[in-house]
Amino acid sequence: MAEREELSPKPPLVIRVTDVGKRYRLGEMGGRTLQHELQTWWARRQGKQDPNRRLGDDRAIGEEFWALRNVSLEVRRGERVGIVGVNGAGKSTLLKLLCRITAPTEGRIELWGRVSSMLEVGTGFHREMTGRENIYMNGAILGMTGAQIDERMEQIVEFSEVGQFLDTPVKRYSSGMFVKLAFAVAAHLTSEIMIMDEVLAVGDVAFQRKCIDRMRSAAEDEGRTVLYVSHNMDTIRRLCDRCVVLDAGRVVYDGDVSKGIATYMNNGLGLGTTDVDLAALSHSGLSRGTGVRMERVVLDGKADTTFDAGEDLRLRLWARVERPVRNVCLRVTLRSETDVGLASTWSDPLDLENAGEHELAFCVPLDGLRKGVLYVSLGMYRVDEVGRRLTLDHVSHALRIELAGVALWNLRAYGYMELPKIQVI
Repeated sequence: MAEREELSPKPPLVIRVTDVGKRYRLGEMGGRTLQHELQTWWARRQGKQDPNRRLGDDRAIGEEFWALRNVSLEVRRGERVGIVGVNGAGKSTLLKLLCRITAPTEGRIELWGRVSSMLEVGTGFHREMTGRENIYMNGAILGMTGAQIDERMEQIVEFSEVGQFLDTPVKRYSSGMFVKLAFAVAAHLTSEIMIMDEVLAVGDVAFQRKCIDRMRSAAEDEGRTVLYVSHNMDTIRRLCDRCVVLDAGRVVYDGDVSKGIATYMNNGLGLGTTDVDLAALSHSGLSRGTGVRMERVVLDGKADTTFDAGEDLRLRLWARVERPVRNVCLRVTLRSETDVGLASTWSDPLDLENAGEHELAFCVPLDGLRKGVLYVSLGMYRVDEVGRRLTLDHVSHALRIELAGVALWNLRAYGYMELPKIQVI
């Protein structure tokens, strides 16, 4: 009898999520006194308004909101899982449950192995302690001895690029330095599971690439499991071998990365319409509190999102400015259906001298682009004294358009095309 060929065993499970849900109650705040609780109960019983309700809040106190519902997931050792979804889909809530920051309302979460995480800039750092002291503290939390941390100290310092400031209190670090040290600690200290939210966006491009390479090698060479949340589909494609898409607190896809990205980009993003509420989409910027935020964009004079040969992309953008800002440039980037950058264009600098809402109309020529589906990303930048463009506000995949019958010339298969300059009307 021929010997049965043995199948290679699957790697062991490190994460099992079973029918997990997380419920919050809108309008309720923790830490209320017994007196307040009794006042609220008595007002409800008499059908009166709650005397402890916050002014201007018309929501029903105690109204339920499920951030996650019926989520089930299994992750094995060495997998690199990308978790994507629009704002409010439940991504960060899921990561907090996995890191045991909060507990699920229902369901069960099982973990096999230690978890190192970075859910926001400076997670797990004590701001009064130096960078070196925080490294030892994080290692101790993971159960490492001082000798084990010493063995990895040189690697951590070299990777973080903050060696000169290692003995400086981290409260004096910039956000970029925070990210570099926090990631270096999470990536090099001993743990079986790495959980990363989209905090790498604060770092520079070269460091982001180094982090992606490090996470990939941690999974492939060291057998560590990586869970990574991002709105940047290019990083998801470069790092992950599996993609999970969340929508309204539920898993709507789990599998191939390319199919997962396509599901995310076409699922509930407000795309394919001529009038998009940008406030509902994800915004990013190199610094917080810039005072500029894009709120709405409309395809000017279009009843649908299909463009014929020779037709220009005419946009009308509304942005809110909290204080006057000078030398502002608009940027439009066109990306393929697989989220590959194809072309971009800039406007000349303009001054937004009045606080309040500004309406900007501009035109982007589409000559020379391949026919098919394109995604339009929008950005507003300030040009500083030395000519650098600093991000004020940016929205990826703000619009989805389709080009029909457009010429194929002028765009190489491997190239990136600079379109003619934006003309602001």
